[in-house]
Amino acid sequence: MQVGEQVQLAPVTVASDLGVRDLWAALAAGWSDFRACPVFGLFFGAIYVGAGVFLYFALFQWGAVAWLIPAAAGFPLLAPFVAVGLYEVSRRRELGLPMSWPAVLGALRGRGDEQILCMGVIVFVAFGFWLMIAHGIFAVFMAESGIGSESLALFTTPAGMVMLAVGTIVGAVMALAFYAVTVMSLPMLVDREVDFLTAIIVSLGAVRSNRFVLMTWAVWIAIALFIAMVPLFLGLLAALPVFGHATWHLYRRAVPGGQIAHGAGVQAA
Repeated sequence: MQVGEQVQLAPVTVASDLGVRDLWAALAAGWSDFRACPVFGLFFGAIYVGAGVFLYFALFQWGAVAWLIPAAAGFPLLAPFVAVGLYEVSRRRELGLPMSWPAVLGALRGRGDEQILCMGVIVFVAFGFWLMIAHGIFAVFMAESGIGSESLALFTTPAGMVMLAVGTIVGAVMALAFYAVTVMSLPMLVDREVDFLTAIIVSLGAVRSNRFVLMTWAVWIAIALFIAMVPLFLGLLAALPVFGHATWHLYRRAVPGGQIAHGAGVQAA
């Protein structure tokens, strides 16, 4: 893919001419990575599926099944951090480096400077913040209705439908803001030796310079993850790794300056 117009952000150059064709190209490359190294994709997908299934049965056991919807809606907030290992797989495949579990899992530690761990803290704090907001929305709309959280039937009531609409709008705004912060920053932290604040600035700049295309990508991810979660989260076994690998390739198109480092993320062992 040829790089055209660019924008300088801090020490990094960001492309400003992304098109929908780049999204399809990224998906194709992501599918190719998944097919070439399926065991890693299935492993990270299985973590997500396992967490979702556990949450599903735990909420039923606790009589709080209504919390399944806000919890599932917050799952996409965690996906970028789970995908860090997938970025490393794509990076190593691009460089022709050998694949190994220590190398791929070691990407979660970053370059030993705790930058990815700092982003991980932000990810999980955001997820917790979303659950707090969801609890507040529930309290505002349902406190006087006499309906508890033990049944999904509450969402069919007038108050429940309004609550669901408000929660969807608030959640969408939070998810888009968080997406703008992480979509390019986490791949960049795997790729290059930069601090997480610089990576966040670059990610926000890339979204601002390619607003339509990267917002389209966000919608594609949201729709794919929603559909994948319907069959007891099992669709995430494929959806998460394919979109994770694809996001790496989209990052490489959007942040083209310089060559990816052989020593980025973890040692090339």
